[in-house]
Order: sequence, then structure tokens, then C-alpha cells
Amino acid sequence: MGEVYKARDTRLNRIVAVKILPAHLADRAELRERFEREAKTIASLNHPHICTLYDIGHQDGIDFLVMEYLEGETLALRLLKGPLPLEQVLQYAIEIADALDKAHRKGVTHRDLKPGNIMLTKSGTKLLDFGLAKLRQDATPVVSLSQKPTADSLTAQGTILGTLQYMAPEQVEAKEVDARTDIFAFGAVVYEIATGRKAFEGKTSASVMAKILEVDPPPMASLQPMTPPALDRVVRRCLAKDPENRWQTARDLELELKSIVEGGSQAALPLTAARGFGALGRRAMVLMLAGVVLGGLIASLAIWKLVPTTLGGQPVASLAVVLSSGQQIAGLNLPAVALSPNGTQLVYVAVEGSTQQLYLRALDSLDAKPIPGTEGASAPFFSPDGQWIGFFAQGKLTKASATGGSSQTLCDAALGEGGSWGPDDTIYFAPSNISGLWKVAASGGKPQEVTKPDRSKGDFSHRWPQVLPGGKAVLFTSRTGPGWEESNIVVQLLATGERRILVKGGNTGRYVPTGHLVYSRAGVLMAVPFDLTRLEVSDSPPTLLGEIVSEWTEGAHYSLSASGSLAYVPDSPQRLQRRLAWVDRKGGVEPLPAPPRPYENPRISPDGRRVAVQIEEATIGIWVHDFSRATLTRLTTPDASSQAPFWTPDGKHIAYRATRAGFRNVFWNATDGTGTEERLTTGESAQTPSSWSPDGKLLAFIDADPTMGASISVLPLEGDRKPQLFLRTKTSVRNPEFSPDGRWLAYESNESGRLEVYVQPFPGPGAKSQISTKGGEEPLWARNGRELFYRTGDKMMAVDITTQPTFTAGSPRLLFAGRYEQGPNYTPGYDVSPDGQRFLMVKPSEQAQAAPTQINVVLNWFEELKQKVPTAKR
Repeated sequence: MGEVYKARDTRLNRIVAVKILPAHLADRAELRERFEREAKTIASLNHPHICTLYDIGHQDGIDFLVMEYLEGETLALRLLKGPLPLEQVLQYAIEIADALDKAHRKGVTHRDLKPGNIMLTKSGTKLLDFGLAKLRQDATPVVSLSQKPTADSLTAQGTILGTLQYMAPEQVEAKEVDARTDIFAFGAVVYEIATGRKAFEGKTSASVMAKILEVDPPPMASLQPMTPPALDRVVRRCLAKDPENRWQTARDLELELKSIVEGGSQAALPLTAARGFGALGRRAMVLMLAGVVLGGLIASLAIWKLVPTTLGGQPVASLAVVLSSGQQIAGLNLPAVALSPNGTQLVYVAVEGSTQQLYLRALDSLDAKPIPGTEGASAPFFSPDGQWIGFFAQGKLTKASATGGSSQTLCDAALGEGGSWGPDDTIYFAPSNISGLWKVAASGGKPQEVTKPDRSKGDFSHRWPQVLPGGKAVLFTSRTGPGWEESNIVVQLLATGERRILVKGGNTGRYVPTGHLVYSRAGVLMAVPFDLTRLEVSDSPPTLLGEIVSEWTEGAHYSLSASGSLAYVPDSPQRLQRRLAWVDRKGGVEPLPAPPRPYENPRISPDGRRVAVQIEEATIGIWVHDFSRATLTRLTTPDASSQAPFWTPDGKHIAYRATRAGFRNVFWNATDGTGTEERLTTGESAQTPSSWSPDGKLLAFIDADPTMGASISVLPLEGDRKPQLFLRTKTSVRNPEFSPDGRWLAYESNESGRLEVYVQPFPGPGAKSQISTKGGEEPLWARNGRELFYRTGDKMMAVDITTQPTFTAGSPRLLFAGRYEQGPNYTPGYDVSPDGQRFLMVKPSEQAQAAPTQINVVLNWFEELKQKVPTAKR
């Protein structure tokens, strides 16, 4: 809320920091009170690890604080590079605990302790920003759960105070806070700097709140094996849900941390090493030792953890399947892993170079083999006998033999959203993200509709099916709102069509033979007893099994074998952090001065001064970044997801795809913040804007019909605004792009068997011309109309274009190559500057892991499940 300037104190000839309350905020009483609170609080504190206040004043209507100028970086900025070394973790933790002790003794509760409020300097840490501090005599306003805001930083008047991921349970519930509230936040900070991962994470504020209230974070040693068990215990006590069970004073906490340092190597001995190999047995121990030895030699080795346990007589052990160098798990908008029913084989989606396909690996082997004919595959699943693998690619449902051979197309599936192979050789699948379930013979044929979403009841799509044992019912996920937290696990009898909700707020449900229903909720795996005969779950509350599932977009990345094993893709705390960057025609990179965020779909304004971009937070929204001012402003409201922005030629509006009432239609809004959002298209299919005609009178968009596939349509902005079909093919088409003169439309299609770029006269008639020669996607015109750009894998290509007297395309030439994000939602993932000399690209931030490279497998996981979630004896 304040502005901070570097300044020189001319009286004492020293550099200081001057913090002011801007004029546009000074008339707000609550902000003036917060500003004064900070001054009074810091003035009462004098400590080497608390930023010093030198002076306070008011001049020319401006309130200001003169503070110690600190050279260094915030702990939050340092964390972008990953976890800190153990020695620094302990040093900083002791210093922060010492500073908190000083504040607490003065009756001050910070209430907003987080990495962003801790500076790292040459002399150690400095605690900053006491603007939310609570003095001993303060009263904390109490609000009901229904009043709780959903933003990550909750500092509005009369609401919860603090930053969500570091809030104690009593803060989340808006109860009275005290020094022990800071101790909880301290534990969250130390957990993060030691592991590089936040203690409490989720895709939405609601899911983060739920974890703070109900879930303990994974042991630090499971993320950083060399974490001293004593430090793990200290942090766990800090993070106790009940304040009475935490450290009661920061002084006690500081002394305990110092004892860890004084304990030396004994205190630092990892708990995993002390436990040994338990009852895993000689053969498993040999395998584990071999894994440790070979781990440094073979990149794709399965690395065993050192803490197997025995439950119910069967050993439970974990291994990590690390992909070969140069590979990354791909297709992450859909579940990317599958275990064979007998648990001996693992199939996953990976990309190497520019090719995305399926890889198959036997768990007793060190090699993973690519499966021929699976290029572009996603969402794999096994046949009951493990001999076949079903998947989706190029708008089709396809199968491939697990033992080799060519793949076979079964039927159309425009946007496949999961499949399940029944015991009678019938495959149940979701052909689209807005459809019900369909079925088709495993040998191929005409599909038949099985379930139909009931729009009148808020039921908008069915996904991730599982045919239950016996083949008489199917389990699936039903979407009920714009976010995937608004989804239910549903079962339907195939003979009668009777349908019932089993779990509200669940995703990607799976029945397992132990008598349980396993599912995901906000990245946490959960389970509840399930009666297969009655098709009913128990009345007992679901059990949290651990924060182990990565929900990258809509489906959870885990798979269960009938034999009892679990495979999952572990989440990465920095996986979505990306940067916007200018890239010149020779590949030179110039990052924009904007913080790392989950950016996608950048679109430069017609005047070249701003860029519209979608950012995924609690919901996906459209934001506008001003190049000259380096500001980022949200355009769309957070009540529903908004994606794929496109400026009108006059720069006054932005069109985008938005989820309203469950449908993904095209909307637009004024860029100056005036007016209200207006709906441009209607219909039950997913519609995505793609390009405006030069006069702004026509909008080309993709209409993804679940049964007929994607087509290109054009919406006139004048008259009755009735969409006109431009192109429909039996294959997939996307990314239509008007030429600058409006006489041509570029697009990509896989009609040749792979995606290529084509140009066709608009509005027609006329023959199309193929532009790319070795694959091409995401076409964009230079604004002078004399070049057409496209991407093929990591390469940016350019083609010279002439249109007079006839249309002629030159040979494609390479401009540059680099790992930049592809465009989602049928839209390009980059844009071209007005002069055609630079490209605005989205690249993973330096600290981000663009995609995971590891799959975790837990053998005999059902034994652990049965222990944690007992079922009633029958």
C-alpha cells in the first residue's frame, strides 16, 4: 500500500529508505491507521534483525517514514533459486526467532510474517513491514466464514489480516491472534526455505485454507533427505493446528534451534538413514543398494527410498522413475500416467525434442521404450489384460499394442478427456470437455452416447470414466461449475441410467478392490470406504492420504493398479512460474520487467504499448501489462475462468473465451475499464476467439463440437451477429488468422496426418496453399502482410508471402530456436511486434521447472490405504 524511495539524508550524509502513503490512498482512514501503526510499532523496537525507523513526518499533505536502507534481496526473491543450504536455514531461522522474541516481549504480533517481509543483507536477516502488526491492546475483528475473501493477500478492512499461505488456523477462521500465530507463520517460512516448497499450497484460496485447517505438510525429510530430524520436529511443532500445541514463546523456539546447531553431526543425521531397511527383505535391500549405486550412472533409474515399511505382511516401498535426459512429462492438461492392471508396467506421456508420444516401461527394467504411432498422444489407459493401451491424439480415440505394432484409430474424439476399457471390450470415453460419456467397441466403430449432462441441474460435462468391476456401472467426474473444485464423483448404472452423486467436491475418482473410493481434491489424494454392491460410500468423513497428486489443470495425475500400486506425478512449487520476454529474429532474449507469473497467450495491442495475457491463479483471468509503466492490471473478474485474449483493431476491446454458466463462449470487454462484459457467442460447444478482420467487423473463432470436431467460424459484429461457417473438415483445425488486408485466412490442420499451416482465400472461393513443409503450428502474420510466421517444435519459422498478381509462398526459413511455451486453447503462445522484428514469447522462469521429469511409484500401496482407511467388516 506504500511507495518506497531510495533517498539521501543530507543532514547526516547517509542513504535511507523513505516510505510514503500515496495521495490516492491517504484519504482512506484504515490505510492511514495502518501507516501510523507501522511507525509506532517499529519505533518501539530496537533490534539488529528488525529494520530501524529513523524518523516520521508529514509534509505537503504526504505522510512519510524514514527508515534504514537495506542492501540485499528479500527471502522471497532468494527462494526463486530453490531451497537454502542447511547452514543458512538454521542461521536465518535463529535470527528471525530472535527478532520475533523482541517484538513479542514488546507486545507486538507481526501477523504478516512471510519471505517477502524478510530481507537478506550482508549482516544477516532484517524483519520488515509491521503495517499489519497487532499491539497488545488491539482487538481483531471477527468475521464469519461466509465473509472470507478469496484473494491471496487479505488486508481489506474488517476482514482477515495476513498473507494466506502463512496464516495460522486461527487467522483463517478470523479468531483472536497472539504471538503463537507468528510462530505458526515462522514454521511455514522455515519449511519453505529448507525444502523450496510452501507448506500449504493449492490452486485456489479455498483449497489453501482447507489445507491449513486440516492437512499437515509432508515431512521435510521427504523433500530434502538431509534435513535434520530435530529441525523437522521443531517446524512440525510450529505448525500445530492448535496454538496450545505450538512453541509458546519465540525464545523457546530460538533456544531449540541453537541446540540443533550445537548438536552438530548427531543432530543433523537424517531420520531415513537411522531407520534402516525394516522388513523389506534381503532381495529388496539388494535392489535398493543397487539403485543407489546405479543412480549416478543411469539417468532413467528407479531410485528407491530408504524407508520401506511393512503393513499387513506386504512391504510398502517407493521408487522414483526419473526420465532420461532431455525428456519431460508432457500432455499435462490431462492425466499423463497409467499403470497396467497387474502393476508391472508404466506408460506415460513425454516429450523429447519436438515429439510428444507415449513411453512404456516395465518396473523391473531401467529402460523406457517409445510406443510407435503414438505421436501427439495424451491421457493413456490400459486394457484389462494389459495388452493394449488406449489414448487420444489428433482428435481421435486410438489404441496401440503394448508389445509393439501399428496403432489403430477407433473413432473421433475432438478433445479426449479420459477413457476406461471395460471387461466386455467396450471403451467408455469422454470425447470433449463439454460432453457426456460415450462408448465404442475396442475394435472401432460408431460411438454411442452413454451419459448426457443435465444442464438444468448445473451438470455440464462428464470426464475421467472408470468401468466398475462386473461392467454394470461407470464411475466418472461431473463438472458443476467454472472451477474443478465444483465437481462431483458420480456413478451411473448402465442398464437403467440411474445416477447418484457419491462425493461432492471430488475429481478423478477411482474404485479399488480394497473397498475404497480414491479421488483427488485440490491436489490432495483422499479416500472413503465404498460398497461396490450397493454403490454407496460410507457416512464417515473422507481420509486425507497426503499431498501427493499434481492437478495441473483438470485431471489428477495418478494411477492405481489392481495389484495395489500407486503411480503419481509429484507437484513442483515453481512449475507455473514463467516470464514474458522479447526475442529478436536471431534468438536474442530481453526479459520484460515483470515478475514471474503463470503467463499464457500474450497478445500485443495494436499500438504496441500494451500486452494482454492470461494468468492462472485461483481462476484464469485476462490481465493487461503496460510496457512503459511496467504495470499489470486485471481486466476480467475472478468469478469464472477467462482465456485467449484478442485485441480489436482499434484497441478499445479485448475478446476472450470465458466460462459463464458452464459454457465456454466468446465475450468481450472494454480495455479502459468502462462498461460491462458482453457475450458475443452462445452454444454448448467450446468457442475460442482467434483473429479480427482488419476493419474489426468480423471475428474468426474455433468452435469445438464434441461430436463433429473443431471448425472455423466467423462472427459478424454488425446485423444479427449470426456466426457463419468458414471451414469444417474431418480432421482438426485451429488458430485461424486474418491477413492484414483481410483477404486471406491462415490456419493449421492435421489433414495430412500431422499439423501443417495452410492459407485459404477469404471469404472464398479458392484453393488452399500449404505454407509449412515439415510440420507447423501457431501461424501469425507480420503486420505488413509480407511474412507469415509459424512454429514447429522449438523452432520459429518465417515464410515470405506475395499476394499480387497471385498468392505465392516462399520456402520456410529458420529464425531461431528455443524452449518457449506452446499456446493452449487453440491459440498461439506468442505474438509479433508491430515492426515484425521481435517476438513476445513465454518462457519458464529461471527457477521454474517447465515440466516434471519424475514419476513416483508406491508398491503395495493398498496396504497403507487399508491401514489408514479401515472398511466395515461384512
